Amino acid sequence: MSDWQTQPTVLTKRSTAKDRRSTSAVNKASRSGNVDVDKKYGAGGNQQRTCQKNTANLDRETEELKHETVSKDFSQHLREARTAKGWTQKDMAQKINEKPQVIQEYEQGKALPNNQVQSKMERVLGVHLRGKDAGKPLQPRGKKKT
Repeated sequence: MSDWQTQPTVLTKRSTAKDRRSTSAVNKASRSGNVDVDKKYGAGGNQQRTCQKNTANLDRETEELKHETVSKDFSQHLREARTAKGWTQKDMAQKINEKPQVIQEYEQGKALPNNQVQSKMERVLGVHLRGKDAGKPLQPRGKKKT
């Protein structure tokens, strides 16, 4: 019996680099505190980063940039046309399949202009809300102006 080992031998599989990079291995190592894991933004991408505007132009820019909102005339014509029909903001929003908040923003002049929403409003109300004919009734389809 002296030739045999008296202690049991435990055989383990050698870990490969792929096994050490797996998510379970990384999580186990980070829980034990042996490894710091930092996620790199945009790592491994082959994207070229280019500036949209020339940096010199940006440096010379002094005015505060704001988005263009709907005009006060549009807001006023919208409010007048809606109240003339006797609708609440919620009623009108349902008729054009938008949220009541959208109607509220347009009437307050805070909304960003969206041609699709504006044309829906004009069609439902039957009134021009923008352009030189603002406030005038829409002509029925198929008939020309006289």
